[in-house]
Amino acid sequence: KWSGLQAGICKCGYPKIQHCDEAIKPEDYMGEQWDTHRHVREVPTDAFGDITFGGLGQKTGKYVRVSSDISSESLYQLMTEHWKLRSPNLLISVTGGAKNFYMKTHLKDKFRRGLIKVAQTTGAWILTGGTHAGVMKHVGMAVRDYTLSSGLMEGQIVVIGVAPWGVIHNRHTLIHPEGCFPAYYALDEQGQGRLSCLDINHTHFLLVDDGTHGHYGVEIELRARLEKLISQQTLGSRGSGVTIPVVCVVLDGGPGTLNTIYNAMLKHTPCVVLEGSGRLADVIAQVAALPVSKVTLVLISQLMKRFFGQEYKSFTEVQVIEWTKKIQDIIRMPHLLTVFRIDEDKNYDVDVAILQALLKASRSDEHAGRQSWERQLELAVAWNRVDIAESEIFTEESQWTSCDLHPAMFSALVGDKPEFVRLLLENGVCVGKFLEQEDKLTELYAHLPACFFLRKLAKRVQGGKIHRGQEPQPGSSKISLSHVAEEVRHLLGSFTQPLYGLSRHKMTGDDVRLAASLRTHITNTSGLVDLPCLGEEWTPDTVWDPGRDLFLWAVVQNNTELAEIGWEQVQHPDCIAAALAACKILRKLAQESGEDDSEEAKEMRELASHYEKQAIGVFSECHSWDAQRAQKLLIRVSPSWGRSTCLWLALEADAKSFIAHSGVQGLLTQIWCGELSVDNPHWKVLLCMIFFPLIYTGFLIFSGSSQKPELEPLNCSSRLMSLFTSPQVKFYWNIASYFGFLWLFAVVLMIDFQAYPSWRELLLYVWLTSLVCEEFRQLYHDFDGSGFRRKAKMYISDLWNILDVLSIVLFIVGLVCRLQASGTVFYVGKVVLCIDFIIFSLRLMAIFTISRTLGPKIIIVRRMMMDLFFFMFLLSIWVVAYGVAKQGILIHNEERLNWIIRGAVYEPYLIIFGNVPTNIDSDCSVNGSDPLKPKCPMLNDENMPAFPEWLTIIMLCVYLLFANILLLNLLIAIFNYTFQEVQDNTDTIWKFQRYELIKEYHSRPALPPPFILLSHLILFIRAVLLRYPPQRHKTFRQELEQTEEEELLSWEAYMKDNYLASTRQDESQSVEHRIQDTAEKYKGRSSDRDDGESSGQETDEEAAPHTFARQLQYPSSTVKRFPVPEEKVPWEVPEINHITYFTKLNNIILDCLSYVTHVTYAFFRNPGGRTGIRGKGALKSLGPNHILHPVLTRWRDAEHKVLEFLAVWEEAEKHWALPGVRTMCVFSVMQVYKGYVDDSRNTDNAWIETTIVTLHCDKHTPLMADLNRIVSRKYHFLSYCSDFCTI
Repeated sequence: KWSGLQAGICKCGYPKIQHCDEAIKPEDYMGEQWDTHRHVREVPTDAFGDITFGGLGQKTGKYVRVSSDISSESLYQLMTEHWKLRSPNLLISVTGGAKNFYMKTHLKDKFRRGLIKVAQTTGAWILTGGTHAGVMKHVGMAVRDYTLSSGLMEGQIVVIGVAPWGVIHNRHTLIHPEGCFPAYYALDEQGQGRLSCLDINHTHFLLVDDGTHGHYGVEIELRARLEKLISQQTLGSRGSGVTIPVVCVVLDGGPGTLNTIYNAMLKHTPCVVLEGSGRLADVIAQVAALPVSKVTLVLISQLMKRFFGQEYKSFTEVQVIEWTKKIQDIIRMPHLLTVFRIDEDKNYDVDVAILQALLKASRSDEHAGRQSWERQLELAVAWNRVDIAESEIFTEESQWTSCDLHPAMFSALVGDKPEFVRLLLENGVCVGKFLEQEDKLTELYAHLPACFFLRKLAKRVQGGKIHRGQEPQPGSSKISLSHVAEEVRHLLGSFTQPLYGLSRHKMTGDDVRLAASLRTHITNTSGLVDLPCLGEEWTPDTVWDPGRDLFLWAVVQNNTELAEIGWEQVQHPDCIAAALAACKILRKLAQESGEDDSEEAKEMRELASHYEKQAIGVFSECHSWDAQRAQKLLIRVSPSWGRSTCLWLALEADAKSFIAHSGVQGLLTQIWCGELSVDNPHWKVLLCMIFFPLIYTGFLIFSGSSQKPELEPLNCSSRLMSLFTSPQVKFYWNIASYFGFLWLFAVVLMIDFQAYPSWRELLLYVWLTSLVCEEFRQLYHDFDGSGFRRKAKMYISDLWNILDVLSIVLFIVGLVCRLQASGTVFYVGKVVLCIDFIIFSLRLMAIFTISRTLGPKIIIVRRMMMDLFFFMFLLSIWVVAYGVAKQGILIHNEERLNWIIRGAVYEPYLIIFGNVPTNIDSDCSVNGSDPLKPKCPMLNDENMPAFPEWLTIIMLCVYLLFANILLLNLLIAIFNYTFQEVQDNTDTIWKFQRYELIKEYHSRPALPPPFILLSHLILFIRAVLLRYPPQRHKTFRQELEQTEEEELLSWEAYMKDNYLASTRQDESQSVEHRIQDTAEKYKGRSSDRDDGESSGQETDEEAAPHTFARQLQYPSSTVKRFPVPEEKVPWEVPEINHITYFTKLNNIILDCLSYVTHVTYAFFRNPGGRTGIRGKGALKSLGPNHILHPVLTRWRDAEHKVLEFLAVWEEAEKHWALPGVRTMCVFSVMQVYKGYVDDSRNTDNAWIETTIVTLHCDKHTPLMADLNRIVSRKYHFLSYCSDFCTI
């Protein structure tokens, strides 16, 4: 239909030329009334893709043009699957004025800051109109400010604009049949006219097209359907039953905004109104705290005139009445209405008001009681707002048990919300009850975030099918605790036992393979655990420790905050061992990651260092209180950590600082001295080694008699055994023995190396045999039960052991050559033995590592040797470069290899040290015929050197400049840097390496070589012939009685609390005053806010007139009532003169009228007052319509503890109600109530009056059988505990 005023303009708003040929055929459509559904045709969208607005720092957004009839499900799928948006935890629908309006700077800042904060912390979606005007512009500016301040080009805030396609200015730039990637959209406010531009700060756009041009509001219905669909989606991914909450934020606004608020609150959507933003928002804010009876037509008119100004003149009297009625209905729902006011004493942003509005609405939900509190807690966890939970949920009114908080605890752990985990622990969560079921811990590991441990775990589960760089999917149900136990044991070390057994759950195929592998490994290595056959139940010696399990779960994912909470707040009994185990696991993970410079590996190493410091801190606290009990903690077997010890975990974790602690060193010194006192001077010990009878004179002090009563002080054999079995004495005897070996070796090489071995040489062979046997004993002796494979790996990794093996192999090679009859081979054997003597002499340095003076220096020498190796590689480049060039210039075609190497390498190397060769000019062979002389330089025809002397001089100067000055000084600088670097940590490194020497001599036989062969023979007989089990050294491992262990661990936990308290005190001293002021201000703010929200709405609610009978929408019809304000409900109040109009509904005449003086139905008047509609409506007759509401009850059980009552689901009203009947047989009943009912079907002339009676039925009577048949077809029984139900 073409407009008469604008020729050629269709009713849809587009000109005639923009219609297709079919649409402008006169014979088909001319003269017809334009209809959207008939005259508009849907086609595939031609506007979608990415959109960019240009300018500096503008990010790219997404957009799509959709039909107004598109399903909301398709839109939600588009946003979550194609646009890759994460499902929101909250939907914020911002509505209000569509035109630009003024807001005070203070309010504007609070709105922008609060909106971004709530969206950022909760993961919310913000839904607006999408155009660059009004409230949408303010939201866009908030996003812009956040993007500029945070520096994020791809912002974390999701702002979705739902705008009508027909009002978008420059929309032609968005059209492309195959999509635009990207589309360049220019903001043109000057030329937009009555159209609107898209806001450049929104991230996504849904452009709704109904085929019209220039028509606003076409997107409202689709936006409402989308919001409803999102509100029905489950919050989170665990199916908790809690749906995504929706909140409406109102700024400014007019009639359309009022309808939006009114309809939203009828759908139980909470609304937040910003006072001071103008117009409608200020009108509602002014009356929100007033009783409904005081919200009159006069008051609303005054407020509208005040806040709308000249715009108020355009409102008719009917519209003012309608506004009054709707505002009264709005403030009658205070649980859904929150007004944000600026108050200096309550200095909080809009985010607090938004979240409080949602919680307030949740409290008043129909699911009252515990379920409401749990829903609020789920929402707070999803939003990650600890402040809201502390002030609104964990109050004195709510009483929480540990089981009530378990779902929230799981969500907080899986969602990586450490502050919430801390809050839940403080409010009653018991970790033991939380992890009581093994499935809960398994589910936690199945929901690990993407991390290196998860990749390793997935690879173990899938048999190595996860490749590097491939991320496994979290939530895998295949992960079991058996896989976790195997992987953690790999990280901790094979010396530990599995942390989780297989007896608590049914063994799967993976578990069977794990049990078989563990059985093979443990049987072949330690022999400590005997595993039965696969057919039997395997129950390893594991300990259920929920605190350890939670801490370990946080550590393996490298989560610093959760791990710290698990270590600090969870009361696990072994905090030092836990910290050292975390240090070991993290360093092992960082090592196996293969990416030393990656951020993940760096974070692992930093966290490992942190827990090493924590272990040192707690141990220092323990050592300062009681040194002996602290040392007992070091060697106590920890069942919670695979029956390892703190000392061994520290060594495996390479915790040098922990080992260097004075308490640990004191324990090692005690072990080093054995039964001798640590106070004995070295000269006394050396003197008693030679003159041992001095031990019976009190010359030496023994410490064993006080610890072991069986060692009597005057027992000669005990004192003698204590002296010679002390590791310190063993060490001194071995030093003397080794010096004797070297002296004998030197004598044989220099004086007594005969064709046939002399007695000295034979003694040397016997001596070496004892050394070889000792090396085999060290290799096969399982000191701590770690297994042969690990023992061999540790043996090979030690540099001194490599020197031992090399020296022994060279000695054997030299011996074989020496025993040959050939003179040449005989001499070669002597040369090999001479070289071997050098290696044996270097091995002497390892003996002095125990010395506090020489030990650190040896460490420095080793580090400098590494630097020297790399330096020689750099130096060789210059030497070879100069040597080859010099050899090629001076000598022509030298063919002798030895002289080539000498001229190209050896001589340039000697030049560095100032040795310039002189045999080139004086003593040489012209043609190279003399093998003992170098070849002479090439000569010219005049028998003069052919090479240019100036060139060789320049080359020599340059070579000496770089090699002799630059590189040598570089080497000195490197040595100086290494010395300074190592010198600072030398003491720590020496103390760490000291343990290995102490452990070696503690397990070494008492006799020195070569007499040690007797000890080896005895060990061989015991182990091979007599098959005695290997002896375990209890000095480094100690099993405690249960009572003693509990006392020791309780003391350790107390010391940990002292350490943490002192640490927090030190950290808080600088900011203590500021934190205290902030806490007091927040406390006062919360109390003021609570007082303000609770005031002003308790009065006059009992005297309020009927409300359901005045709902604007009449049930089961399209008819709307006349809006009757509160003060016009009583019949005594004068009526309002308006035009009468009639509506026909279901063959019933409904008179939806303004109130005239003469009333047709004067005889029938609703006793509750005016309702806004006349006639009998949906009721049967005028006047009262009597209905009987029986309350049918029965006992569900024989004990009469649970009472059931009959309820009916009213589909139209969406709530449960009592069954209503018109007639009923007379039984033994009791009347409860009789009178008027506020029902939505009531009219001015027809209303419902009810009689409520109670009828208790026996479960086995015929009446009950009849009722059951009726209920099975229509009704539902609801059950409530009798403690909570009153009928």
